[in-house]
Amino acid sequence: MKYTKYEKARLVGARALQIAMGAPFHVKLSKKQLEDIGYNPIEIAKLELAADVMPITIKR
Repeated sequence: MKYTKYEKARLVGARALQIAMGAPFHVKLSKKQLEDIGYNPIEIAKLELAADVMPITIKR
């Protein structure tokens, strides 16, 4: 599905908050990959969005 830039921002922000609060990742990341992105929840959420595995939906 194609999202607007506003929907992408909302999705990444909401998912990053969930990840920061301890939610499990929906992408497989090695310890090296996590260290490379600095365990940043926003970057993890962006990876989930790119892989189209984000557990959040948009209702239009």
